[in-house]
Amino acid sequence: MATPLIDPARVRPPDTSAQRAYAPFTAAAGDWPAIAAQLAERLDATAAERDREGGHAAAEHALIRASGLLGLSVPRAHGGAGMGWPALFAIVRQLAAADSALAHVFAFHHLQVATLRLYGAPAQAERLLQRTISAGWFWGNALNPRDRRCEAVANDAGGYVFNGDKGFCSGSVGADMLTVSAVHAATDSLVVAAIPASRTGVTIHGDWDAIGQRQTDSGTVGFDHVRVHAEEVLVGAGQPQTPAMQLRSCLAQLVLVNLYAGIAGGAIHKAAGLTRERARAWAAADVDTAAEDPYLQHRYGRLWASLRAAEALADSAARRLDTMFEVALGPGCPMGEAERGGVAIAVVEAKVCAHDIALQASSELFELGGTAAVAKHRNLDRFWRNARTHTLHDPIDYKLRDLGRWALLGQYPEPTAYS
Repeated sequence: MATPLIDPARVRPPDTSAQRAYAPFTAAAGDWPAIAAQLAERLDATAAERDREGGHAAAEHALIRASGLLGLSVPRAHGGAGMGWPALFAIVRQLAAADSALAHVFAFHHLQVATLRLYGAPAQAERLLQRTISAGWFWGNALNPRDRRCEAVANDAGGYVFNGDKGFCSGSVGADMLTVSAVHAATDSLVVAAIPASRTGVTIHGDWDAIGQRQTDSGTVGFDHVRVHAEEVLVGAGQPQTPAMQLRSCLAQLVLVNLYAGIAGGAIHKAAGLTRERARAWAAADVDTAAEDPYLQHRYGRLWASLRAAEALADSAARRLDTMFEVALGPGCPMGEAERGGVAIAVVEAKVCAHDIALQASSELFELGGTAAVAKHRNLDRFWRNARTHTLHDPIDYKLRDLGRWALLGQYPEPTAYS
């Protein structure tokens, strides 16, 4: 049997007294679809309870580490599985249908891994990627480009000192490594680096307190005279953005697309189970079971068509991103405005559809599942709360504006941190 990408023996024990016991994975190492299915099943079994608890899901982080799935996006040359984005995002959707908060943390780990390749020098990325596999690192995010409270001051050693706070730092609690950013005042530019989460002066507050996505660990990280060494700097002060760097926002948006689609799929699945097993046919329906009600069938049909459209667009965008990702990292980076813009438009199309079906399905599941759907112990409102919270990440109106500009004027979205 092949050696797993991340050896369970190297997994740190959960930092909580309320540990949950999870059986070892039974699929063969490297059978990623089977491992992902087992992981989704285990997350689903405790998702309702953990959503009520909130806080850091330490035992589930350990479970994800032990699965080996953290190495999927690391190239084979550096010890990973080298999985392409279409297959990886299919796993993100599968996990999000069970638990969109832990799927968020999982997907953001892979976003940071990709950031090393898109932002870092080849030798720098190689070193960090190899360590990601050999040490079983879990990556968190403290890079939020819109939060400019953290400042970077250059030092004499070619590095920087970071001071200030960063918000919306998904996956920061329990992470081994963080991608971080700070504003360099003299050049009004971002310095981006990769540092250990345990670095002196770094305080991970664990203060995320939202109605949804409650276990994404998306709170505040504080920096108090944190030294960032020269070899840890991915993007220095005043360094111009390369075409490869501009792909990161497309990748980040596609993470959201697949989380939204996963939430929608999970909501439809839960509702359908209740419709088949518990919901009674309405008296005027003249059918024996709720599942035979033509009005319910009609509504499920519309939801299903919308979900499949969102998934199809997500897969199409992932394929385009996959192609351009390797082009962007190639010699001379021949990717131009049209190539990058084509990826951005494909992602925006998927984002609009996934946004809408996530909110629609997570709301309608109560009407479709009947009164059993509002039972408190099922905690099915988590699907709507997760969708409502996550779809506020950036305004959908601006994605629709981008699509309108493309349809009317043939204009590609301007590269920003959110397009």
